[in-house]
Amino acid sequence: MAQLHPIPAITYDFPPEVDMLAVIAPPYDVLDEKSKADLLSRNDCNIVAVDLPHLPAKTVGPDATYEAAGVLYRQWLGEGTLKRREKPALFAYRQSYTHNHHTFKRSGLFCNVTIQPFGPSPDGNGGIHPHEQTFSGPKEDRLKLMRATKAQLSPIFGLHSDPDGTLESLLGEITSSRSSSFYGTTSNDGVLHEMWAIEDAKEIARFQSALSKSDVFIADGHHRYNTALNYKAELIAANGGKPLAKEHPANFCLFVLVAMQDPGMIVLPTHRVLGGMTDFSLAALVKASQGKLKIEPFHGTDLHALEAALPKAGTHAMGLFNAAFPEAPLAILTTVDSDPLKATHGNQSEAWRQLDVAILQHLLVEKILEPTFCAKASDGSAGKVLWKFPHSLSEVPAIIAKDHYQLGVIVQATPLDSVRLVSEAGELMPQKSTFFYPKLATGLVINPLE
Repeated sequence: MAQLHPIPAITYDFPPEVDMLAVIAPPYDVLDEKSKADLLSRNDCNIVAVDLPHLPAKTVGPDATYEAAGVLYRQWLGEGTLKRREKPALFAYRQSYTHNHHTFKRSGLFCNVTIQPFGPSPDGNGGIHPHEQTFSGPKEDRLKLMRATKAQLSPIFGLHSDPDGTLESLLGEITSSRSSSFYGTTSNDGVLHEMWAIEDAKEIARFQSALSKSDVFIADGHHRYNTALNYKAELIAANGGKPLAKEHPANFCLFVLVAMQDPGMIVLPTHRVLGGMTDFSLAALVKASQGKLKIEPFHGTDLHALEAALPKAGTHAMGLFNAAFPEAPLAILTTVDSDPLKATHGNQSEAWRQLDVAILQHLLVEKILEPTFCAKASDGSAGKVLWKFPHSLSEVPAIIAKDHYQLGVIVQATPLDSVRLVSEAGELMPQKSTFFYPKLATGLVINPLE
């Protein structure tokens, strides 16, 4: 990866033994009006007051909202709510959480990474690779906030391959040898976030040496990394096109790096609920899918049992749900061909063509559902299916009942190796291909850009 650097960190002024529950937050893009209000009800200095100045998230708000966020941020600095640490530091970071009644720990490294364009590194070190598309609205929103605050308020979630466990070993030495420097619990998910400051030059050098050749794959934060690139480009343009000084803070971006092999590194699926179709039925879907898909009823009504059956159900298995099906509310879909997108998307890598979410979008939706069940638009183009992306199984029937959608699709989680292979091929996955859990916390460390 691009070279690591210690962070000239700004943090909340909390004693090491006090939980920062009241001031940290989940990432801005998972919050809505209610969740923001809940956070601010605990403490009006919660980071969300600055990090999410405008709702809904990922949309562009009035300039005044960002300007107010910048004023508030500098007010907190001036009155000592936030303070700049005496020494730049890396931070060992450990998250402890529960999922499906099992307890996990995931370790990572808070650091600054030299900004570089997406792709392989021009200097022979590791590159930085995206895996999802970005959109203009969220990037403009984050850029306005960065201009107003002159700070990176939340880290990019970066993955790297560490088959020898080098990073895990280095982090373990830090976390086992001393008490954490500060910690916080995110109230929405109960995740414990612990931080250990690494200020010793020799310790910092060991991390820099161990990770210098590793590629970084962005898990979460594509829009924020693009924002960092755009912010730097603006400063260069304002400087008459001259490069920034080597030590300029806009040359660096705040990351948390986590090894793909970390035992606490899990990826959860993001399911689909599809609507906007007419005369939709399971029988009609089976007929339209002949020669492309196999669809078999699944006995019972338990979505959890359906999800558990998918890994052994066949090629690219997905679950189908609609309580209104008279034949059966649940079914399992598999593909007839092991590489069903090769004929239509042969220019894509095999890793991309094997993504269940790509098959769902480009075969099930575009080749079967839309031509069969969606009325053509006025210009003669094919009608479009409507999409929603629930993370939990319980949301699937709730959306169908509330919004009158027709079909829930239960998908399996995208393997981390697929994320790596698609990213290395320079390709992007369909939206909502991955759901990395748990999310990183915002407000633990802020990276100043001035």
